Amino acid sequence: MSIRAVPGTDNVRGQRLPRSARRAQLLEAAQAAFVESGYHAAAMDDIADRAGVSKPVLYQHFPGKLELYLALLDKHSEALEQLVREALASTHDNKERVYATIAAYFDFVSRDGAAFRLIFESDLTNESAVRNRLDAVGLVCAEAVAEVIAEDTGLTDEDASLLGMALTGLAQVGARHWLAQGSDVPKDEAALLMGALAWSGLGSFPKVGGEGS
Repeated sequence: MSIRAVPGTDNVRGQRLPRSARRAQLLEAAQAAFVESGYHAAAMDDIADRAGVSKPVLYQHFPGKLELYLALLDKHSEALEQLVREALASTHDNKERVYATIAAYFDFVSRDGAAFRLIFESDLTNESAVRNRLDAVGLVCAEAVAEVIAEDTGLTDEDASLLGMALTGLAQVGARHWLAQGSDVPKDEAALLMGALAWSGLGSFPKVGGEGS
């Protein structure tokens, strides 16, 4: 099987790059390898070749394959959390908040590089460091939603937490299904459909103060 080089690396083989630029280059190559082959089948030789560097250069930045994988999980977990928090902060209208949160997951799974597969479809969940990170990002996103629900409905933290996990679970599973099926439904329309479903439930909870949902 031929190895695909990461775009833009052909002209950097043998050149000295700033440490941050080299790290970003190596992470991009590693992501391509992990997404294409999975953690277990991806090899450090493959990643070095994709990045256009020697293996010693790769090991200067990351002592092993697991460290590369964990760095990618940290990077993309942070990106997903940011998308969700930005969606929640984008409006004070709770219906629009629900729609924006659903859309954030559709945006995440549609990003170039298919990083969502590392977060939602990891083949290394038996590794505790991986499992802890995946559990953490799922919980952080759900709790961000739960905070808004609890504040605006007066529900207990426990009840709001359940609803937050339900909404984010619905969003990520639905978005992945939409992408995997190659649906003819445009992304924005698909997100609106799922947002309508979610709001039909969440909108039934009265808002604190009795004004709206």
